[in-house]
Amino acid sequence: MKSLTHMAANILKTANVQTKIKLSKEYSDMWFDDRKNFNRISIGNAACPDIPSKPNKPELLPPRSMPKRKIGTESGKIALIHSVAHIEFNAIDLHWDIIARFGHMKFPISFYDDWVSAARDETKHFELLSRLLIDRESYYGALPAHDSMWDAAKITNNDILGRLAVVPMVLEARGLDVTPNMIKLFERSGEKKAVEYLNIIYSEEVSHVSYGSKWFNFLCGRNNLDPKLTFHKLVRKYFHTTLKPPFNEEKRADSGLPPDFYWPLTENEP
Repeated sequence: MKSLTHMAANILKTANVQTKIKLSKEYSDMWFDDRKNFNRISIGNAACPDIPSKPNKPELLPPRSMPKRKIGTESGKIALIHSVAHIEFNAIDLHWDIIARFGHMKFPISFYDDWVSAARDETKHFELLSRLLIDRESYYGALPAHDSMWDAAKITNNDILGRLAVVPMVLEARGLDVTPNMIKLFERSGEKKAVEYLNIIYSEEVSHVSYGSKWFNFLCGRNNLDPKLTFHKLVRKYFHTTLKPPFNEEKRADSGLPPDFYWPLTENEP
């Protein structure tokens, strides 16, 4: 039987979109079924690729080269859904990557439960958004996308605290800030399915940010570090720009992110 880190590495090495989705669902189901009944799957210590294998499409462009579209138009809505689908597709890899890359660090078993659960959620989110694209006679890969999430991940490949700070606690937390306005856009045009799917994604992303906060604080405690000061130091080291308000303070609080963690990062370091 494959170890969990071998499963994670296998997903990361898979370029085909549908195969990656299939494996992510299969492996997460295997993990939780085993946890419930047997506990036979070991964590292991698989070799993790530096970056995941990429599908041929979408074409990846620098963020500044991305085409500009009016959000209120049909083409703008397709582009918005496509961009969120791309984020969710990358998040599948990011959550399996944290298992494959840092799984050897001897965490409590709930660490692995949390990130397998997050990967399973992101897989579902990608499938929901893919349905919305198909309903609009489009598909994932039909439009270009950018790779800035993996740019942020790559520079934290050797720093678990940095990875937790930048990916779930900054990038995914930003999703909590912007998703309500996306939902309102589709509410105004009476698109019930899009509203339903985005609300599912919105509610479950709170858990993913909370996993980041939970394990960041755990590691700070294990290493006798001040969590707030360490977060500020790592975000300034790896994120290379200030955080931009407005912030969804309610959902950030639900995720374990108090205001004194992120508001000081809206200004350059004195």
